[in-house]
Amino acid sequence: MLATALAQETRMFDAVSPITVQEVIESTQLKRDVRPEQRNIEVPQDVINKFEVEQINMTPKEFIINKLRDETHEKGESFYVCDLEKVLDKYRQWTRFLPRVTPFYAIKCNPNTAIIKTLASLGVNFDCASKAEIQQILGSGVAPSRIIYANPTKMKSHIAYAKSCGVEMMTFDNSDELRKIAECYPTAKLVLRIITDDSQSICRFSTKFGAPLQVCPKLLALAKELNLNVIGISFHVGSGCMSVKSFAAAIRSAHQVFQEGEKHGFNFSFLDLGGGWPGTDDDGITFEEIANCVRPLVDELFPSHVEVIAEPGRYFVAACQTLAVSVFAKRTIESEEKNSFLYYINDGVYQSFNCIFFDHNTPTPLLLHEREESSELFPCTIFGPTCDSMDCIGKDIQMPELEVDEWLYFKNMGAYTVAAASAFNGFRSHPIMYYVQTPLVNIQNN
Repeated sequence: MLATALAQETRMFDAVSPITVQEVIESTQLKRDVRPEQRNIEVPQDVINKFEVEQINMTPKEFIINKLRDETHEKGESFYVCDLEKVLDKYRQWTRFLPRVTPFYAIKCNPNTAIIKTLASLGVNFDCASKAEIQQILGSGVAPSRIIYANPTKMKSHIAYAKSCGVEMMTFDNSDELRKIAECYPTAKLVLRIITDDSQSICRFSTKFGAPLQVCPKLLALAKELNLNVIGISFHVGSGCMSVKSFAAAIRSAHQVFQEGEKHGFNFSFLDLGGGWPGTDDDGITFEEIANCVRPLVDELFPSHVEVIAEPGRYFVAACQTLAVSVFAKRTIESEEKNSFLYYINDGVYQSFNCIFFDHNTPTPLLLHEREESSELFPCTIFGPTCDSMDCIGKDIQMPELEVDEWLYFKNMGAYTVAAASAFNGFRSHPIMYYVQTPLVNIQNN
């Protein structure tokens, strides 16, 4: 029931129509060869204007409180606060710790146009997995050379579209895909995705994607036979990776396949470190820990002429969005020992909280108006607005008693939330979005 409803309405922000190669060339505003140190790390003025980005000197929580007093806000509706400064700060951190690695943002994580245009202005490139995602990125004025079609299994019509638009880089992991590409796009620049040990990751991909190392020689031999251009290797350690050892092992495996490529007459010059980069320091492992492992190992095993990229998704966006929700209904479960409560909020697992099912997330509700530390706590269950009993955000949560029309907020709701939302039961799939930019001091303190 849940999966069906979500499949019915997964859409992009600001969907764009198919565009021609000439239109792509004419609309491209940024070139791939602009060095990071030559760019201003700021939100583009066109984004500020179009999305009415507010410059604020307060925390997201304080902004939510102020917005609820604002007569222009649609009363009773959940909403997001998207802080674009946090996206900028993630970029600063990336270039500081991984200066050699070009990030290709995985837009499936959050296809918000304001975020995409902000990242594009910084020189971040893009990981797309479908025709629609490619269309959105090209429609944002990004050159096709800045896209990797990082889906190892692709529809023929999508491959043909990539060819028509000049998107050359794409991944593969099996012989049937190689033959399909040879038929549809023989001049593509191919990247062999290898399997990795993703046992330390929350979301594992090796059951679906990746060529086993022992199969790689056969695939490379077939690619040579089909006269295809394999330029390098990619991997993905799994989303929510909890171990630097997983990255290190995958990098060493990639180096092994680089050597295998030489035996088959290939001169690889491209390494894709994939995803799995944490979005916050509360995920059990920090970005800095992973980067400090990856950086010297890549430099040790791969010469400087090898282009190195990665596909961060949640890394850039997890912390930039805060969700505000209201309690619109309440039910008291009386007990001789201690009462408990059922609360019903105006966003649920069919909307933003689909991350509970698909991303194994456990969102933490926070009180907008805090109580005294001595306030009594009661066990409660929080439900979403639909008629489905599976629409549950959390059970056995200890909180003070809440009242109808009281507001809660959830931090770190930027990754894999609105991207898969639906309008099941007639409820709004995507909450209102307010865009802000806060000073760095507020980011570092919150």
